[in-house]
Amino acid sequence: MPVPTSVMSSPAPSLAAYWRLLRDNRNFRRLWLAQIVSEMGDWFYILSIYSLLLQFTGRAQSVGLALVFQVLPSTLVGPTAGVLNDRIRRKHVMIAADLVRMVIVACMMLVRSPQMVWLVYPLLFFETVMYGFFEPARSAVIPSVVGDEHVLTANTVSSITWSVNFALGSALGGLVAVWLGHDAVFILNSLSFLVSALLIRGMHFDEPHAAGPTPFHARELVDFSPVAEGVRYIRSDRRLLATVLLKAGIGIMGANWVIFPILGERVFPVHVGALDASRSAVLGMSLLMGARGVGAFFGPLSASRWAGNRGSRMRAGILVGFLAGGIGYIALAGAPNLALACAAVVAAHGGSSVVWVFSTTLLQRYSDDKFRGRVFAADLGIFMLMIAASGALASTLIDRGIDVRTVACATGVAMLVPALVWFWAMRLWR
Repeated sequence: MPVPTSVMSSPAPSLAAYWRLLRDNRNFRRLWLAQIVSEMGDWFYILSIYSLLLQFTGRAQSVGLALVFQVLPSTLVGPTAGVLNDRIRRKHVMIAADLVRMVIVACMMLVRSPQMVWLVYPLLFFETVMYGFFEPARSAVIPSVVGDEHVLTANTVSSITWSVNFALGSALGGLVAVWLGHDAVFILNSLSFLVSALLIRGMHFDEPHAAGPTPFHARELVDFSPVAEGVRYIRSDRRLLATVLLKAGIGIMGANWVIFPILGERVFPVHVGALDASRSAVLGMSLLMGARGVGAFFGPLSASRWAGNRGSRMRAGILVGFLAGGIGYIALAGAPNLALACAAVVAAHGGSSVVWVFSTTLLQRYSDDKFRGRVFAADLGIFMLMIAASGALASTLIDRGIDVRTVACATGVAMLVPALVWFWAMRLWR
């Protein structure tokens, strides 16, 4: 993988560089604002979904099943999403996905009794299908929007924004659900997708991959030759293949989507005033989720400054990130109180966010634009598959009587496996 000269000579990300990018690049600024409103709505609403399921079913497996429907469709739709994003304008893909998600989330208000719980799962399925089209498009357009020399800066801004959205959205989402009810949360999230679509509609940038003379035909969605071509492209370089597989490692931590709600409900409920048990559990969940956002904020912010734009440091940072994730979850398993549990979550997800930012940056740098949609569809699909598997396994173990702390410890130990595999893979760059 040769490193482009412009990347090698570009300055290390800094607070001033983040501000200049947002101030001077109108297209990235609109993409960033769209990220803020849609992600904030997402984190508002996911706690409501999980607390609603626990309230109506009382089973950890209901949350695990929701997680599967929330992530697995991205894997199933990945090949089609990759081909579509490499054949038509990615801007149009993002707008369409946002508008469909607006309608889907609004339909969550129909779930008002245990008899209607089944509706949550198909709605989550179709929402995730749309996410599977949207997210590879967003990742693939960043080099076109900001230029190769600002890719790490843009990815760090996006990661920091995700972490702030996650921390605030989880905390505020818990409060809104407690005081205003689930319907208010669903309405806010639905409207956030409309605002996101309007912001992206105002972006104007070149998309060379869509400028070919051959028009797109719907039959291409069932033609597997472009998918096979993408697979051959990724396999042609073992370093590219290893980088695509990185997010599978942090997908192991997808068990947190089950672990945190159960910890909040059974181990760390926050009893304030006259709140009932379900609302105390929501506040416990929201604090653990908020701690995850804090870690995701500080991890990439400090690591990107240290790494600059040096590929060797990014690869070393990925190894450290995996180790921090494993140690953090082992510490979470033994935390005696909520404060120390939150500190362990901060460390673990600070590390996983470093892996996310650095692996995304390396993929954007070293993949051709005409293949970038398929590369990021594969990247996202593998990641989501691991989240689904780890979440389903965690929920099954908990419902079979395994203590949630034991499941958290096992998750931490499992995180040491991708650390060892990546340590071995780093020799490919020597």
